[in-house]
Amino acid sequence: MEDDEKIKLESEIIKVLKTVYDPDIPVNIYDLGLIYEIEISDDSVAHVTMTLTAPNCPVADMLVEEVKSRVASVEGIKECDLKLTFNPPWDRSMLSDAAKLELGFL
Repeated sequence: MEDDEKIKLESEIIKVLKTVYDPDIPVNIYDLGLIYEIEISDDSVAHVTMTLTAPNCPVADMLVEEVKSRVASVEGIKECDLKLTFNPPWDRSMLSDAAKLELGFL
């Protein structure tokens, strides 16, 4: 798979991730800064590394499954390999400017 194809797929994945919301915060998970890395392998597998706002998040399983499902639904992606990490731990500094504005932090 060529680099420009991977860039296009990554852009599509980001669009899809911006439709997934943390149920407790009215901001999508991408702008919340919960997505640490998106990498697409030559065999069309999307490798996503993400975190949660808190390790004991009550909707962790649901959120992880939704991300895997949405990313895998992107045309050109075979499957989503999702890695959940808490290193580094999430904090407010990871919010995008759009999220800070939405939440009244700007």
